[in-house]
Amino acid sequence: MAPYEDPRLSAEDRAADLLARLTLAEKAALMCHGRLYTAQPDTFPEQCPALTDAGVSHFLLMSMPAPAVMARWNNHLQDLAAATRLGIPVTLSSDPRHGFTSNPMTAHLSGGFSRGPEPIGLAATADPGLVAEFAAAMARELRAVGVRVAVHPMADLATEPRWGRIHGTFGEDADLASAMLAAYIRGLQGQAGGPDGVLGPDSVAAMVKHFPGGGATAKGEDPHFSYGRFGAYPGSNLEYHLRPFEAALDAGAAQVMPGYGIPVGTGMAEVGACFNRDVIVGLLRGRYRFDGVVCTDFNLLAGMDIPGRGQLPARNWGVEHLPLAEQVGMLLDADVDQFGGETRPELIIDAVRSGRATEARVDASVRRILLDKFRLGLFDDPYVDPDAAAETVGAAGTVALGRTVQRRSLVGLSGTLAEPQAVRTLYVENIDPQVAARYGTVVARPEDADLAVVRLAAPYEKREGLLEQAFHAGSLEFPEAETARLRALAATVPLALCVFLDRPAVLTGLPEAARLLLGDFGAADDIVLDAVFGRAEPGGRLPFDLPSSMRAVEESREDMPFDTADPLFRFGHPAAPRPDSAQRAEGALHGRL
Repeated sequence: MAPYEDPRLSAEDRAADLLARLTLAEKAALMCHGRLYTAQPDTFPEQCPALTDAGVSHFLLMSMPAPAVMARWNNHLQDLAAATRLGIPVTLSSDPRHGFTSNPMTAHLSGGFSRGPEPIGLAATADPGLVAEFAAAMARELRAVGVRVAVHPMADLATEPRWGRIHGTFGEDADLASAMLAAYIRGLQGQAGGPDGVLGPDSVAAMVKHFPGGGATAKGEDPHFSYGRFGAYPGSNLEYHLRPFEAALDAGAAQVMPGYGIPVGTGMAEVGACFNRDVIVGLLRGRYRFDGVVCTDFNLLAGMDIPGRGQLPARNWGVEHLPLAEQVGMLLDADVDQFGGETRPELIIDAVRSGRATEARVDASVRRILLDKFRLGLFDDPYVDPDAAAETVGAAGTVALGRTVQRRSLVGLSGTLAEPQAVRTLYVENIDPQVAARYGTVVARPEDADLAVVRLAAPYEKREGLLEQAFHAGSLEFPEAETARLRALAATVPLALCVFLDRPAVLTGLPEAARLLLGDFGAADDIVLDAVFGRAEPGGRLPFDLPSSMRAVEESREDMPFDTADPLFRFGHPAAPRPDSAQRAEGALHGRL
């Protein structure tokens, strides 16, 4: 066998041998990280054109069938890859799949995976050991179906309450987020790793995002869209946003994804972070000495064709006016290793042949990419067992662990039910009536109930557009009519209210109306009802402040933590009140951890 095929050699030696054998076209294909739809999972095409024709061997899974079927898909792709000239195995990646949020661009619920809370709920537990345990369980399920790169966690900080992706963060406090990120990465990648570094055959590589921090976005709008393309640093607080990334890199994060956004007001070039040499070469490679894979955020150059839904635009903010060839040259000059969402190796080939990049520059990226494939053991055994996948994904023990984390993340905001055992009849909203029937007789009218239990999502403004609708953005206040309705309901029957805090909702007026007010970050109905009926104690602590009004939010600075005036509930609630100084709060929390 060739040296690169010999498992007795180090990953470095194997990568060097294989790199010397690659053509420019094969190198360029390794720098493409495409998307893959498994729309018809029970039929396997004879070819995957991006793999067999172009040589692309990295794919982000957009859809996922049942575990055994997905395992067979992985094996089929690996068969196709084994038949190519050098037999380079496929690396499959995935956005988060173990929470409660479904967004076609950021998180998915398909595949039957065990469910914990959203990452913001992991932060609410303030328990790094529990987070590491759940992340390790996630990794077992992902590996079972062939996924070897997690396109998460998010190291962004939730300092702008309106941002639509706060549910994927670890909160507003840099110390808490840092501790949770380190635990999460250790769980995914394994504590020890393999002989060549932090990754081994039992690892799922973590791709930390969105460097240098996506939470400080102007007015909370998301950079998936042109109106959200600008970062905002009115408090000159970039250093605070870098701290969770420092913790992630210290924990051994294998890969990093820069964001779409333009880092306005930081002193760095005002182009999207993926195109930004100041961000990647200056900060990530230079200051932090990171030599792992840097993959751009997806569909930066070409947009995305969604089957049956049409073409979505590119997200090349700050360089839209430049020819495509110049944009590619900027990515390579910024030391990007992989182009997320791309399956066009010719873009990179043309950059080399035109002189915009050297082949030595391409070699540096390919070496990093190959090292991760070797460290993950893909060259030695890329196949998975479909029967084992069916047994592993959604196994009873992992489901139970996820439910434990859901329960531990639930936050008791205010109030209590004095005698829940006296409740005989229930009126419920947004709760499965069959689940509620385990706790009392479910009635159709509030006036016939002893207790009303209502679950609500944090408020948001519904936007127009295919993708915009999936991002909760805008106002954090409930419409006046909804607030009045809830108060009227509470005047009719004692009310237990649970709000899904994917963003820091404005709940002013509701603690006075509801007998019990809970916050959740993704929890099953029976877990919420157990807390309502006193069968389980809500164990979570708020991972951010809950503002008292939208005016306070609008007057706060996007990059500053704990910056809304007179919050209704403070970070860490219901623990001891946070000191007035955010810096002192961080120290206190760090001491608790």
